[in-house]
Amino acid sequence: MNWIENLLIIAGISLDIFAAMECQGSLVAKVDKKQLTIICGLVAVWQLAALAIGNYLSVLLYRNKSTHDEGFVGLVIAAVIYFALGVRLIVKAVRNEHINEHREDSLGLGRFFRMAAVTSIYTLLAGIAFGFLKTDLLLMLATIACLTVAVVVTGMYTGYHFGFVHKTKAYVGGAILLWIAGIDVIVRHIMCYV
Repeated sequence: MNWIENLLIIAGISLDIFAAMECQGSLVAKVDKKQLTIICGLVAVWQLAALAIGNYLSVLLYRNKSTHDEGFVGLVIAAVIYFALGVRLIVKAVRNEHINEHREDSLGLGRFFRMAAVTSIYTLLAGIAFGFLKTDLLLMLATIACLTVAVVVTGMYTGYHFGFVHKTKAYVGGAILLWIAGIDVIVRHIMCYV
């Protein structure tokens, strides 16, 4: 996969983080830049670890296997992962869980640990898919670090200024990007095996 496709996949995953941060930003009385920096570091490190572990798991699955059929199965699994992650985001958009918007002086870091843990599960799955597609891990790690920091900051400020009204759009946008990635895997990679 080329770097644009990889960026779209990571953007699709990151829009889930954007929506979560938007909800948190809608609660704060004032954005504390020091706390936001800590949150950026926490979420970015968690995402980096999840992506690296996912990639490593895919390598373990295909350590000594290089047959034609096993490569095909890995590509199918990658496409299924992207489609499933997209469906998950659509389900979140349809549910549109209501947030009780009330001002808080400070957001505890505990809620961000939980948020980072939950979103990293899906990043781990994307890391497995990237591994099956033999994507450059260092490029992916650099991309996810930069994009995670960007979506944490923009999500927090979007929520602070506008509330959480854009979270549904973020979920749908992320789903579309992940489905495009799944279609791309089918067209550019799986069809080569058929």
